[in-house]
Parts: sequence; structure tokens; C-alpha cells
Amino acid sequence: MYFDFLKNAISFCDVPERWQLGIQDPATPVAEGMIMFHDYLTFFLVFIGTFVFWMLTHIIQTYNDNVSKTPVIFTHSSLLEIIWTIIPAVILVFIAVPSFTLLYSIDEVIFPKLTLKIIGHQWYWSYEYSDYIDEDASADVRKTQEIKFDSYMIPTRELPFSGALRLLEVDNRVVLPTNTHIRLLMTASDVIHSWAVPSFGIKLDACPGRLSQGALLIKRAGVFFGQCSEICGVNHGFMPIVVRSLDMAEYVEWVSLKLGAPASKAALPLAEEVPAIEELPVLVEA
Repeated sequence: MYFDFLKNAISFCDVPERWQLGIQDPATPVAEGMIMFHDYLTFFLVFIGTFVFWMLTHIIQTYNDNVSKTPVIFTHSSLLEIIWTIIPAVILVFIAVPSFTLLYSIDEVIFPKLTLKIIGHQWYWSYEYSDYIDEDASADVRKTQEIKFDSYMIPTRELPFSGALRLLEVDNRVVLPTNTHIRLLMTASDVIHSWAVPSFGIKLDACPGRLSQGALLIKRAGVFFGQCSEICGVNHGFMPIVVRSLDMAEYVEWVSLKLGAPASKAALPLAEEVPAIEELPVLVEA
């Protein structure tokens, strides 16, 4: 990159801002591909819109009573019909090739090293990590260790620190490693929900009785915010999603802490003081 020296000075937009018109900064290859495809399509939209506007203006100025007193009458033009058939077909081919590439890359799950299970409820999220094995157990009996927690929105009056985002902060953040292929398994316990994080370019529906699958590869460390994107009841607007991405070494320390293994809490960079989950109401005020 030509601007590597600016990396430490760049502030990424990973959360909605007031009067924001643009797209949040991408944190995954899929989100980058979506933004590039958006910009690619904009070129065709500008070209087609300009051409149509010019054609209409030319027709209005050329074919009117003041300029052409005798109208030209014809039934068809083979050349014109070939042109307006071939050119749109070529444009569609140029659009279809990158769109299919992006579409298949979204559905591709490449040898995931981590699985995150997501369960939607009215109106909170549950998360499960179950890829860990107790090495202290005997070789014959491998004991699987799991990390499970619920994630509720923190009401405005209980926000733990100055600058916390209203209606977006949660009591338990999802923690995931960077530069690691992650598989998302998603379902719901009651009604249809949708797990959506704009910076990841991901929006997966959680349907009761069905299992949805998605892939995720986070390229940089940060805190990313999302919300439920499927109307799921009266508190639909109060189901935020917060994902904290860490380097692998820091993620391993977080896992060790959650599993009860010896780990230094001081070495963990995300130990914010937030209310315990038992202190928060299930239903929040609008």
C-alpha cells in the first residue's frame, strides 16, 4: 500500500454515525468485495444514466414541430434492434461475472478453525464456543469444554463508561480472533431474527427449527457493532450485536480466562467494568 505510514492515524468507521450517508469501513474480505462491487456498478449507472439523458434531450431538440415539419415514418430498423439487444447483453455480462464471484465467495466456508454458535431470542442473543478440549483429561476420554453466555443490551441509564453507545452497547461482547476462518452456526428459539454486522458485510437469518451457516474472516482488530435486522417483536430495536476482534495471542488469553485456566486479567485488554447479566432486565424500555 502507498499509505502504510498513515495506518496509525486512520480512525475506522465501525459504528453508525449521525447523518452518515456512506458505508461503514470493511473489516472482512466479503465486505471489501461488496464495496468494490458497489463502486463498480456505479460506473455503469452513471454511464447509462448519462446516455439516456443525452438521448432524450437530443430527441426532444431534434424531433419537434419547430425543427422537423415533416415526420419520418418507418416500421423497423434491423441495425437499431441489433444494437439495443447486443449492448445491454454485453453490459449484463460485465456485471454478472464479478457478481457471481462475490456471491459464491460469500457462501464459501474454508476449513474453519473456530465455530461460533448464535441463538436468537426475544430479545437477546446467546453465544456458544465449543471447539475446546480439556488437555488434562485422559487420552481415552476427551472432555469438551464450552463457553456460553447471553448478550443483553445495556439500558441507557446503566451505560458503564462515558462515550458508550446508546442502544448499541451490550453486557457481554462476542470475542473473535483476527485472520482466522470462522464458521457461524445460527438458529432461533422463538421467532425469526437476523444477525447483521455492516462492517463484516454479513446478514444471516436465524430461523426457529433451522440451522443457518455463514463464514467470517476478520482482517483487523477492533470493536464492531450491529443489530437484529428482522422485525421480531416489540423490542426488536433493542437487540444490538457487539463483536470484539483480537489478535490470536490475546484471544487465547481470553479463552483461558473464560475456561478457568490460569491467566492474567491485566493482560486482557477488554476487561471493561459492566453490570452483571443478572442485574439487567430482559425487557428494556423504549
